[in-house]
Amino acid sequence: MQHNIFASMRSLKIMDGCKGSQVYSIHNPSSTATAGSGTAGGGIGEKLLQQLHDHIKSQTFRSKSVRVFQSPNRTSSEVVVEGSGSLLPYGLPMSDILEPKIDPVLRPVNLVERLTGLYNKIENCSEFDRSEVYLEHCSVFKGLSDAKLFRQSLRSARQHAVNVHTKVVLASWLRYERREDELVGWSSMDCCGRNIECPKATLVANGYDPELVFDVCCCSRDCEDEGDGGDEDEDEEDFMTFVGQQCSTSYEDDEDWDMSFCIDDDEIRCCRFNMASLSIPFKTMLYGEFVESRREKINFSRNEFSVEVMKAAEVFSRTKSLSTIKPNVVLELLSLANRFCCEEMKCACDVHLASLVCELEDASLLIEYGLEETAYLLVGACLQIFLRELPGSMQCLSFVKLFCSPVGRDRLAMAGHASFMLYYFLSQVAMEEEMRSNTTVMLLERLVECAKDGWEKQQAFHQLGVVMFERKEYKDAQHWFESAVEAGHVYSLVGVARAKYKRGHTYAAYKLMNSLINDYKPVGWMYQERSLYCIGKEKMMDLISATELDPTLSFPYKYRAVSLLEENRIGPAITEINKIIGFKVSPDCLELRAWFLIAMEEYEAALRDVRAILTLDPNYMMFYGNMHGNHLVQLLGPVVQQYNQADCWMQLYDRWSSVDDIGSLAVVHQMLENDPGKSLLCFRQSLLLLRLNCQKAAMRSLRQARNHSTSDHERLVYEGWILYDTGHREEALAKAEESISIQRSFEAYFLKAYALADTSLDSESSKYVIHLLEEALRCPSDGLRKGQALNNLGSVYVDCDKLDLAADCYMNALNIKHTRAHQGLARVYHLKNHRKAAYDEMTKLIEKAWNSSSAYEKRSEYCDRDMAKSDLSLATQLDPLRTYPYRYRAAVLMDDHKEAEAIEELSKAIEFKPDLQLLHLRAAFYDSMNDFASTVRDCEAALCLDPGHAETLELCNKARERIKEQK
Repeated sequence: MQHNIFASMRSLKIMDGCKGSQVYSIHNPSSTATAGSGTAGGGIGEKLLQQLHDHIKSQTFRSKSVRVFQSPNRTSSEVVVEGSGSLLPYGLPMSDILEPKIDPVLRPVNLVERLTGLYNKIENCSEFDRSEVYLEHCSVFKGLSDAKLFRQSLRSARQHAVNVHTKVVLASWLRYERREDELVGWSSMDCCGRNIECPKATLVANGYDPELVFDVCCCSRDCEDEGDGGDEDEDEEDFMTFVGQQCSTSYEDDEDWDMSFCIDDDEIRCCRFNMASLSIPFKTMLYGEFVESRREKINFSRNEFSVEVMKAAEVFSRTKSLSTIKPNVVLELLSLANRFCCEEMKCACDVHLASLVCELEDASLLIEYGLEETAYLLVGACLQIFLRELPGSMQCLSFVKLFCSPVGRDRLAMAGHASFMLYYFLSQVAMEEEMRSNTTVMLLERLVECAKDGWEKQQAFHQLGVVMFERKEYKDAQHWFESAVEAGHVYSLVGVARAKYKRGHTYAAYKLMNSLINDYKPVGWMYQERSLYCIGKEKMMDLISATELDPTLSFPYKYRAVSLLEENRIGPAITEINKIIGFKVSPDCLELRAWFLIAMEEYEAALRDVRAILTLDPNYMMFYGNMHGNHLVQLLGPVVQQYNQADCWMQLYDRWSSVDDIGSLAVVHQMLENDPGKSLLCFRQSLLLLRLNCQKAAMRSLRQARNHSTSDHERLVYEGWILYDTGHREEALAKAEESISIQRSFEAYFLKAYALADTSLDSESSKYVIHLLEEALRCPSDGLRKGQALNNLGSVYVDCDKLDLAADCYMNALNIKHTRAHQGLARVYHLKNHRKAAYDEMTKLIEKAWNSSSAYEKRSEYCDRDMAKSDLSLATQLDPLRTYPYRYRAAVLMDDHKEAEAIEELSKAIEFKPDLQLLHLRAAFYDSMNDFASTVRDCEAALCLDPGHAETLELCNKARERIKEQK
């Protein structure tokens, strides 16, 4: 059994492909609405409004439905809202009820200092403490946009796990990150082929070698060895016959029986010495001052153990093996071992029973035995099943009883299986499933009980505060937020202020955020939060400051857009929301734009956005959570042109070639609606989502592609992409090779080429990647994918200095409308010293793709300084997350000896995007200014993101030496 997932517009890491540069097409609909007259319509009654929004006054909403028309006395961007219609049954959005979410993550006030601290913790802690420190890394990286950093830290935590409990929790967490529960035919006990996630490897108690976790696991060989090991369904007669044979024949060549245990009328003959060797209590009874030491027959009836278990104990005393003993007898033997302190026998029972746990039903039953007898491995094996079955196992009553209650936590603790790590994982899953559920609250309460001082208490208190806030239990929320602040988490003051605001203390909330801004170096979220508690110009100024400090915050754009709408300026409102959609696609922002477009009667564009929303979140509820997105699709259907599947393919080619990713998503969504279960379409969907940096949604689409695949070779490729995208490169390569062995295919060769090119390529490796891409191009595929392969092949040729071959590849890609090939062709022209041709080539890309920040960035490399500044300024305006423009501007300022301005330019971006290259460059600038302490700080923060970055390590070590010399 395996999994499936494909990646984004797949380009090799060494190539200029779709995983790097992103060019989005956001078509601004006309800001001028067609003139029309409103028709009368009924409004939603105040009573229903109160049912829908119990915290909002009825006048918050406009009429039941609206129609927008242009007033003859207004400009083209101004509108008047009147009348009614069936497509906006809940009116238009209102600024009064917009509110940003409180992030349920640790958010440091100074992220660079926090990263530096984390790096030093790892450097200075013992090997056995590293797992916990890496878990702290996870808690910080959870709040960053790059999911790879979180998974990287999670893998490092698992690598350094020192006991079974930690291994079980972290291996299950890594598996959960791929959501393998959604893969049809995939067992919870299947593994990806490496010890790091192997369910059997996690239960190996002895030994600690961080490097072994990446070795190939022995699951397949173990399964073969266990094939005929023992029949759990053999009847009692066969078992007793076997035990009888063991008892009667074992001593033919050894000493004779010298004692017996009697249970009612049955007699179990034993060797006194062997039985005494089981434990000190047995030795004392059989050789001590007790009367039993002088008897050949000892009455054991009152101990309430069966004849079978005493015979099994006798067998174990001789053979030290349980391989032939039935599970129910081993369970009783475990109890006997506990009663008489037979540690070796208890350990053997524990290991044997743990190896038998393979299903949730087994775990639900056996965990009670394990807890009762404090069997560490057995409880660990059962715990592993519960964790690897998440989130489905949360629906089991036994799960709630054991994990959610204080008594259950205490029982787990006695067995060595209650930890902050366990409840951190469980609470994350619960919050993703249903933030407001009682299960979530109870798990977070257990997390609080397990938390130690420091970041653990901050995390537990803050998350419990967020959940209570979502449940509208504002007094409790305030208490937990205040506890988090007391534990040192400054961001939790946002929760304190918000809870006070909800309880009617607006001025107190304002004062709290105002003092926060005065006490610390301001960051974007501080101004965003303070804006909630003021009005008018002061509110707008705070929102402007929030965007300047952190342009990735979506709330300021949303608020400004809705405010413009309330001024009947719907064109500028759409322009404002487009600013953030251009570089950060999210359902809530797309929903606002769709809302505006419906008001303008731009129904086709609105339907595009709604389909994109449903691709990101299939269960999304529109209009303040009152209408499912699918229902809105049905309402919009009759008022837009309908397309058959052939028309959709043509549209997909057009949108793909014009680099309109959101439009392409909408087309694919419609195609899947027409042809559900088409794995190829699910794969296309995942490519687009990864290009838009929507990783969770992309993984979901890949899982669907894998589940709907119709052949083994296709399924293996999708599973390979799943593994690759979650950090399992070698396993992904194995899947690609297995797929090729079944059938040659474009995607299998492409996957293999991509995975191989993930490292620095030497000459021979480059030749092999070229061979693989050429093989891919010989296989059947469509123009969309062949264009990508040609583009990638051109990139490899460029790196091999084969510019003419590269140019041919790019031209062939352009001939089949792979527009991004303009970028590669421009690079070839530049390397041939045809700078003007390179500039013109990038201009063609800009003309074809809307909002193409990456195209402006690349074009800046082929023009003079002033034109480059202009292009990079526009690139930053369109996508503030692109780091090259900041680095370029900072370098120019350093060349002009404006060191302070150069540092400020980099710091501006680092505040909201702690990027390795930005941190390294700022460290280098500090080094040139002889500020070695700041150099070390930035280097250590960068190394926290990538511990193996050689240039940063070298710079850091040199700065440390300079500091020593100065002392």
